[in-house]
Amino acid sequence: MVPGVSWPAVDREHSPELTQRRIFAFWLPLAATWLMMATEGPFLAAVIARLAEPTFNLAAYGVALSIALLVESPIIMIMSAATALVRDRASYLAMRNFTNALNAGITLLMLVALLPPVFEFLAHRLLGLSDEVAHLAQTSVALLLPWPAAIGFRRFYQGVLIRRGLTRLVAYGTVIRLAGMAVTALALFGRPGIEGAWIGAAALSTGVTLEALAARAMAHRSVAELKVSAGTGLPLGYPEIARFYYPLALTTILNLGLQPIVTFFMGHAPSSLESLAVLPVVGSLVFVFRALGLAYQEASVALIGDRFEGYQPLRRFATALGVAVTLGLGVIAWTPLSQVWFQKVSGLEPALAQFAIVPTRVLVFIPALTVLLSFQRAILVNSKATGHVTWATLIEVGLVVGILCFGIFVLHGVGLVVAAVALVIGRLGANLYQVAPLRRLRSARA
Repeated sequence: MVPGVSWPAVDREHSPELTQRRIFAFWLPLAATWLMMATEGPFLAAVIARLAEPTFNLAAYGVALSIALLVESPIIMIMSAATALVRDRASYLAMRNFTNALNAGITLLMLVALLPPVFEFLAHRLLGLSDEVAHLAQTSVALLLPWPAAIGFRRFYQGVLIRRGLTRLVAYGTVIRLAGMAVTALALFGRPGIEGAWIGAAALSTGVTLEALAARAMAHRSVAELKVSAGTGLPLGYPEIARFYYPLALTTILNLGLQPIVTFFMGHAPSSLESLAVLPVVGSLVFVFRALGLAYQEASVALIGDRFEGYQPLRRFATALGVAVTLGLGVIAWTPLSQVWFQKVSGLEPALAQFAIVPTRVLVFIPALTVLLSFQRAILVNSKATGHVTWATLIEVGLVVGILCFGIFVLHGVGLVVAAVALVIGRLGANLYQVAPLRRLRSARA
């Protein structure tokens, strides 16, 4: 499963007919939560682009964010694990301790990455960064040090809230996160000696830390109720948690590991500085439309039913949603709105704005493929056939790496354009792989 808001299962047997309107009403709050998170990237990229040395700072911010995302990847699915496993006092304490240990491990990993010899290797030998970008990126990574553990902390308590059916509180936490991020960025904007990349990193850390504290406060009553409830079933041990969590974590590590991989290849490609500078801007725009598809996974898991009773109406909704997100991104990518977005909204210089158009046009089908992937994963998760999710992710990563190698080192293509082509083909490969197991599962449930 991908990161997102999980919802309680729906009793399909006693539910009204699954109409398109009902699916929309169920999906919309999830989409709103994802869209709120999707505004983070464009906002911070626009702030950085309006400060001194925007090309260097955007590139450094993108590199630092890639490192932070890779470090946090093992903790992302802790929300799904908490939602599924926290049922009583004993399971709460076991999951809390497991989460704390994992948080400590990823924070230590972030600290190791900041050691001068390690960061020197990452920045210069592995990523091929210039001295200016490397210096900005190192400080940005240091400012992002609280990020991974804060993500794990808040996702654990969000899982507790979701288990109790308090999904609105998760959305409230996202509002607090965005407000903290925006206030921090605007408070630091234009202050002497503070670089744009550092503002972006500090704003992200502040926002997610406030969200984590809010999640803990909002979960206080639920935790208290869990602590006084009697345990049911066998105690939840750490080996059981690890076996449950491992495939979820592996899928997320592979998914989030793509961004540092793409960053590495772009650092060795023609127009590397331009590609690194434009990457967070293009990625943030595409993510706005991908977010609508990512939200569809949890809705489909809840509504599809044990025997796939909701398959047909959910497929019709997915088709309509896929067309809508493709048209939405396409209108920006293939019309003069692209210049409005990249220059006026994102604040890119004209040359960088022009550079961003081609990869954006290549990526126009990614949101629709994300809708399809979310629908496919929902069926697999509902069937507890999560091994296919991991294999699909492996295929996607393998295709992306292979195309990046060929396109950059053999064809000497422009880094961001080659990356865009690789991401589309990789995602399509994952979609195609899952067709056969899905057919078998549908036949078995028919």
